Amino acid sequence: MVNLKINDMDVMAEEGQTVLEACQFYGIDVPTLCYNEGLSPYGGCRLCVVEIGEGRSAKLVTSCTYPVSEGLVVRTRTRRVDRARRMVIELLLARCHTSKTLQDLASQYGVEKVRFSLKNDDCILCGLCVRMCKEQMMADAIGFVDRGKDMKITTPYNAKSDVCRRCGGCMYICPVCSARCQGPDTKDALCNGCLNMQPTCLESYDDAQCFMSEGNCGTCVREKAKEGGNKGV
Repeated sequence: MVNLKINDMDVMAEEGQTVLEACQFYGIDVPTLCYNEGLSPYGGCRLCVVEIGEGRSAKLVTSCTYPVSEGLVVRTRTRRVDRARRMVIELLLARCHTSKTLQDLASQYGVEKVRFSLKNDDCILCGLCVRMCKEQMMADAIGFVDRGKDMKITTPYNAKSDVCRRCGGCMYICPVCSARCQGPDTKDALCNGCLNMQPTCLESYDDAQCFMSEGNCGTCVREKAKEGGNKGV
């Protein structure tokens, strides 16, 4: 077992576990997209980033691929982490804004605009379908081809695959196969129908205090009190 600190809490984790697995074991929410418990970690979407280390040496890492180590300091929701996650969500929405999964993430993290041109693609290159086909279905019928902006997922030589079983596993695990509530033909980038209030503590503290051990923030209480006072006026 190794000793580490997550959100100012002293915890223990098994050797070989990733930071994400340790967080999940202790019930700490870290959003994921390209990660699936039954598949090998990929670290491609960058949504599960957390901040490790302290001071000027602190850095962002993908929690699904970063192993726990003795004395590691992890912070799962800081201003820096939130900014990075919102940017990732914006980029993914620009690629495929018709996905309900991405729209829900946008609402959860308070993304209210997309500053990039919409591509209207049907794939975010998370690789879940590729790993599902290879590791669970034992077919290896699809894979990545080309690089950079030309990268895509397809069958070898874009031809009909002889090893594909038509099992539908690739569609089942795909995060963009679920259409947003308004339907796939909606032109606007964001729905925001489920937009949640962001933790107000991030305006006063570097960490979201709701997830810290002290729990002495109180900014949300003060905000509610202000709202109540305004309504009274």
